[in-house]
Amino acid sequence: MEDLDTQVLRCAQAWHTAGLPVLLVTVTRTWGSSPRPPGSLMAINGRGEVVGSVSGGCIEDDLIRRVRDEGVDAVCAQGRPATLRYGISADQAHRFGLPCGGTVELVLEPVAAHSRLPELLQANLERRSTQRRLDLRSGAVDLQPGRRDGVPELTDAALFTHFGPRHRLILIGAGDLSRFLSQMALGLNFEVIVCDPREEQHAGWALDGVTLSREMPDDLILRLKPDARTAVVALTHDPKLDDLALIDALQSEAFYVGAIGSRRHTGLRRDRLREHFGLAEAELDALHGPAGLFIGSKTPAEIALSIMAEVVAAKNGVARAATVPVAEGKAALPAGGHAPGMDMAVTCKV
Repeated sequence: MEDLDTQVLRCAQAWHTAGLPVLLVTVTRTWGSSPRPPGSLMAINGRGEVVGSVSGGCIEDDLIRRVRDEGVDAVCAQGRPATLRYGISADQAHRFGLPCGGTVELVLEPVAAHSRLPELLQANLERRSTQRRLDLRSGAVDLQPGRRDGVPELTDAALFTHFGPRHRLILIGAGDLSRFLSQMALGLNFEVIVCDPREEQHAGWALDGVTLSREMPDDLILRLKPDARTAVVALTHDPKLDDLALIDALQSEAFYVGAIGSRRHTGLRRDRLREHFGLAEAELDALHGPAGLFIGSKTPAEIALSIMAEVVAAKNGVARAATVPVAEGKAALPAGGHAPGMDMAVTCKV
């Protein structure tokens, strides 16, 4: 499964290749409440078919009507990009279904050979982050290496947007917890790779859309070189496997590195990584352990939800101080170590 931006770009290029007129629509700025954030993409072809979204649906309906009734050339005169705003007036906000006071600014771009969508798609496939500059006068596009994320910047002359590779989740260990995590991550458009060199773990472990690696964890991490769109979670409870992954992951650009285990075993793991493998305190402080947010999880599915929530929070830039990690949540429990009504038959401790 591809992320939505890639789906929009790929579909827009396919329509263009098939000879259809196509508009690529980008949300550049919003004021007040808005259904979709800056950077959201949508493509519309000359038949009024749409992929992606820039609002709750009403703005899409208006753009589809204009493309069908007037044609792409009329919407973007002389094949040049155009800028539109919706929701400036209270009447427009009501008409287009925007929240009270919301305003959305869009750039509409006719797709052409100089849009360079195939090159942008290839950069995403090769996990290269790209800055795309659209000249508002000519429609010409320039692609340069750029940061992985960023809010679009609109000037009088150009629109600057940022594209990065799909987010990736590397799981060490093929078990029930990995299966639930994989399913959740796939639903959130992550690329998922499960690593487990133990042959006995491979029997019956198959999940569509997930890559299963039999490499040693350190070999996999060194080969993949986790970038700033990669999360790594160690799930085996076996230091011989988990530690191998963590040593290199904590020295990579990965935006999240976590490992399951009790608070005691988490402390022992930090000691091992410091004393035997020479990791610095700053690197150890980046380790999320026990992995996950505290939700009183008991079953593998609930533990997976806890971990995935923390991964998404890290991906979205939520500060760790604004969340409740598992270790802090458990430390706050009353005597006995469980919340009132919590079943003590814990399937897997984290």
